[in-house]
Amino acid sequence: MACIVPPSLCQTEDLGSENLQKLAKQLQFYKPPKPIDEVEENIEHVINDVPSSVNMRERRAAVLICLFEGPEGELRVILTRRSMNLASHPGDVALPGGKMEEGDEDESATALREAMEEIGLDSSLVQVVAQLEFFLSQHLLTVVPVIGLVSRIEDFKPLLNADEVDAIFDVPLEMFLKFRKKITDLRRENGGDGSMLSIILISNPSKESF
Repeated sequence: MACIVPPSLCQTEDLGSENLQKLAKQLQFYKPPKPIDEVEENIEHVINDVPSSVNMRERRAAVLICLFEGPEGELRVILTRRSMNLASHPGDVALPGGKMEEGDEDESATALREAMEEIGLDSSLVQVVAQLEFFLSQHLLTVVPVIGLVSRIEDFKPLLNADEVDAIFDVPLEMFLKFRKKITDLRRENGGDGSMLSIILISNPSKESF
C-alpha cells in the first residue's frame, strides 16, 4: 500500500535510491505556512455565488507531483497532455489530479486516486512524502500539491484514460528549477512563500476548469 499519512512516518529506506531517500527526508517535515481550514473560512465569506452552508471540502482538489529517478540519477516529473475532447483546457500539459470526492480520506488520497484513474499509476508504487502549500484556482478551489516518489518506475505500466488524457511523458525536474527566480517572484506577488516545489503547478490538472 502507498504510504500517505502521516508522511513523517513513511520509511524512506523503502525508496532504495539514495537521492530519493534524501529528498524524502527533506520534505517530510515541510509544513505549509497557511492552514487550509483557516483560509477556507475566509474564502467562504467572499464567494458571493456560494451559500455559506456549502461544505468547503467540495471545493478542494489535489494534484500529484510524481517524481522518480532517471537513468542518470536525475529527478524527473510525470506530466500528461489533456485530451483534445475535454471542454476545458484541451491539449494542455498537466499534472495528474482533480477534485476531491466523498470517499477520499484527504488530499493525498485524492491525488493518488486521480493518478490511477488518469494514467493507471498504482498507488502502491507511490510514497507520498509531503503536501505543499495550497493555491487558489481561478474558480476559488483550494488545490493542494502532493509530492509522491516512485522508486520502481520500471513497474509503472501506463494505462491512459482516453477520455481525459492524450499522452503521458516525463521531463527533468531541473527544467522547472531553471525558472526559479521568475516563478518565485510571481508566486510572492500572489501571496505565496516562493517555495520552488509548490511552483511546479504550472498547468490546470483537473478534468474540469479550476
